[in-house]
This record gives sequence, C-alpha cells and structure tokens, in this order.
Amino acid sequence: MNAYVFQSERLGFRNWETKDLSPMATLNNDDQVMKFFPFKPSEEDTRKFISRMQHMYTKRGFCYFAVDVLKTQEFIGFIGLSEQTYLPDLKIFVDIGWRLQKSAWGNGYATEGAKACLLYGFQTMDLTEIYSVASRINKKSIAVMKKIGMQRIKNFNHPKLVNSPELKSCELYQIRKL
Repeated sequence: MNAYVFQSERLGFRNWETKDLSPMATLNNDDQVMKFFPFKPSEEDTRKFISRMQHMYTKRGFCYFAVDVLKTQEFIGFIGLSEQTYLPDLKIFVDIGWRLQKSAWGNGYATEGAKACLLYGFQTMDLTEIYSVASRINKKSIAVMKKIGMQRIKNFNHPKLVNSPELKSCELYQIRKL
C-alpha cells in the first residue's frame, strides 16, 4: 500500500519513489503526451525531475505529486503544485500542472486531481493564489483550468519556449483562495 499525502475520490497523491522512474520516462517519451512540450525528456532528465520533486516536497510540502488510481494502484503520471520562477512580474509563484499517460485520458482524472490539489494547496499549505500556464494551442489543458475555476489573467510569450514558435504563445490562469 502506498503512503498517500492525500486522496481524491479515485486518485492517490504521493511523493515520488524510485519505482516511478521507468513509467515516468515511458510517459515522457510518448509523442502524444508530449505534443505541447518543446522536447521529450530523457531518462536522465526524468530522474532529475523526480529528484527535484522529492526535494520540493521535503522543503515545501508540495510538488507535482506522483498519482495512482486507487482502485488498481496503477501509476498514471503527475498532478500537483510546483514553484516556478520564469515570469518576472510574479517572481516566485505556485503553478498547478498535470501530465498523464494516454490510458488515463478521458476519465476526468486531470480535473478531479487538479481540484484535489487546489484544496490541498489552499487548505493544507495555506497558499493564497495558484497559477497555471499552457500553450494557447493546448485546448484540453486550458479546458481543465476553466473546469477547476481558474480565470485567465493574460496571454504572454513563454520565456522558456522562445525557440518553439508553435508553443511560445501561452495563457496564464489564476485562482485565489476564497
């Protein structure tokens, strides 16, 4: 049994484990999953990502959590919160994001998981605002942002995507603690 930090109706959210490297590297190597990213992370990139998330969880109490389907204990990707620093007008901000394997698509997991992460962020971590970013062409992620109650703040050219003309035009969404 996995030690979950919290759960939603169908999902368990946990810190990353060594066993997650292979399935996460496979997920990161999927052309459809990575359609709206400038490159597919290597296994070493994935190892570094997992290490960063473990460190962030230890330091801050949140990260892009590893996510399992509770009924099957199957790892399906990540949903969670992460500190970001690439927007100069926000300095350090907390982003909500997700990346799920194709077999998990179409089940409402991204929306369910994102709502659970917002509750965790606002209630447990006492955050006052959470942001999310997606390329304007990533309509499915933008739809999730709207479903979880986020409001569009602005369009901007992502500073980390300047060499990816089809991806650099992004939308910034925000939700505040009530």
